Amino acid sequence: MTTVAAWLRRQMAGVVALALVIAMFVVSSPTFASEAKRTELARSYGFTPMSIALPGGSPQQTVRKVNQAFKHIDAWISSVGAAIAMNDLDGNGRDDDLVVVDPRTDQVVVTPVPGGPARYQPFALTYGALPVKEAMAPMGAVPGDYDDDGRVDLLVYWWGRTPTLHLQRPDAAKLDAAAFEATELVPNSGGSSYEGERWNSNVATVADFDGDGKQDIFVGNYFPDGSPILDHRVDGGVEMNDSLSKAVNGGRNYFFRGTGGGAFTRVDNVLPGEISTGWELGATSVDLDGDALPELMLNNDFGADHLLYNTSSPGKIAFSRVGGVRSADVPKSKILGDDSFKGMGSDAGDFNHDGIYDFFVSNITTPYGIQESNFHFLSTAKDRAELRAKLRDGEAPWKDMSAELRTAWSGWGWDPKIEDFDNNGELEIVQAIGFVKGDVNRWPTLQELAASNDGVTSNPKSWPNVTEGGDIAGSQPLAFFSKGPDGRYANLSEQLGLDAPIPTRGIATGDANGDGLIDFAVARQFDAPIFYLNTSTSPGSFLGLRLVHDTPAASPATASTTTGSPLAAGSPVIGAQVTVTTPAGRSYIGRVDGGSGHSGKRAHAVHIGLGQNVTGPLRVQVSWRDRTGQQRRQDLQLTPGWHTLQLGSQAKEK
Repeated sequence: MTTVAAWLRRQMAGVVALALVIAMFVVSSPTFASEAKRTELARSYGFTPMSIALPGGSPQQTVRKVNQAFKHIDAWISSVGAAIAMNDLDGNGRDDDLVVVDPRTDQVVVTPVPGGPARYQPFALTYGALPVKEAMAPMGAVPGDYDDDGRVDLLVYWWGRTPTLHLQRPDAAKLDAAAFEATELVPNSGGSSYEGERWNSNVATVADFDGDGKQDIFVGNYFPDGSPILDHRVDGGVEMNDSLSKAVNGGRNYFFRGTGGGAFTRVDNVLPGEISTGWELGATSVDLDGDALPELMLNNDFGADHLLYNTSSPGKIAFSRVGGVRSADVPKSKILGDDSFKGMGSDAGDFNHDGIYDFFVSNITTPYGIQESNFHFLSTAKDRAELRAKLRDGEAPWKDMSAELRTAWSGWGWDPKIEDFDNNGELEIVQAIGFVKGDVNRWPTLQELAASNDGVTSNPKSWPNVTEGGDIAGSQPLAFFSKGPDGRYANLSEQLGLDAPIPTRGIATGDANGDGLIDFAVARQFDAPIFYLNTSTSPGSFLGLRLVHDTPAASPATASTTTGSPLAAGSPVIGAQVTVTTPAGRSYIGRVDGGSGHSGKRAHAVHIGLGQNVTGPLRVQVSWRDRTGQQRRQDLQLTPGWHTLQLGSQAKEK
């Protein structure tokens, strides 16, 4: 007996380690809701697919022309660039206009949401005197009022050049290509020939980062600056990521500080080099601690995500990096800031009604392919005061709960959007999925890459062939996660008819017809985009807020035409926060989003589902910065439904 006890004591460390491994395997093993449960949950939703009208007559491509050094992976290089946004571009008070970036034509198209009246014909943006040539391609568009005149403009970001601004003309009476004037965000010294910097941008978001009352722009780049990715006449001058898990040789990230009236000043070196040169695919801007200075979540391919705490002051944009705290039962790869997965996009929402934003991050989650996991980060802080203290100390108090919540596995993830689609008071997640569609399975060649040494991955010659016709996760459908009564989620894509086997990239959300139900539109890579009209038959109550500045900040020359313009919907107060408390005492939060995610951009309105039988009055607190940078906060009593509030020194219902 003594001998056995002594042996057990000697082996105790190994026994404990084995027990921990078994426990972690059980916790992290994939589990999914039953078909019966999914069928039951799906009864709360309904979506009708509708085709999106696009202008015809343009030649179409199925793969991009790329640098000759990338010819053997041209399908891989061509795997991004489909994007979509919903907004109110024509000033009719509804988010029923779509902005589609179509990689088949490399056009940026403005088109009305299908199903409504034909208010205007679909049209592609034009570039006037701006130099745009073959070795350039648009990757996404972010709606915003960039010249502060009450009309919604567009920022377009590119591979092969710096971003362009498309400002609505003050004398435009209808929405068409002539209503927009194209200008450079970064001055181009070459005139009619482009001599500017060659960026390869994959994400942009807008927010008042320095708290001066003027919106700023963040642009995240992917391939290294200067790389001629799309110039098929060139052989070389390009490189791939220098690591599969900690690559820091990507393009730099840039900030542009707004100075008013459409003017922006570029601010370099805001972020440390090892953060600024990640391979950026996604970004989320959201004020986490209530100081009206938005934090920034960056999602990197081939490397760690970063949560940046905003330490800015008026005129100076600054951030400090914060990270999660590791415990014995959590692998490093799932710690915020130290993770090594393939971050493709993110969004923020309060999943557990504690008044603090949580995050959902898309990764690659394919069994027998690359089985990482999505991240479903829930806050562990007890309130915003504790959260602020931890952020100031460099700690990010969020824990990944994706395995426990059944949101960990979906496919090759891209853009996620968090919304309450049936107004039941709980948030759902819709996620773009899929990579490259073709006829030949290229997963084995991808596994060769996954086994490569970091010392060779930056050389394009080390990458296995993924050319046109190859298939990697090409038939994976959209994911739609719904929360069940037990608090865990189920993917209802099949039950809701969202399971088309087509790779998707960007998701845009908004209430297109004013019925209080959130619709969404999806950008597909080298396929037609699609709009899903929300037809849920048992919706709950909702509060919808359009928050606009009380007056345009335009020059006197444009102010008179702004007032009477049929296209002026008002300047959205990007970053404004809303807290709603129902008569039963339940709280909800929302924000005016300036473009979070990968390549899909939600409308600027705030929408909050309230659940069944909520009639009000509702206690609503609105927090914002006015045009002078002064932080404002006001308590209101509002009934469920849509409201428009003008925000200045006070909030006034329009």
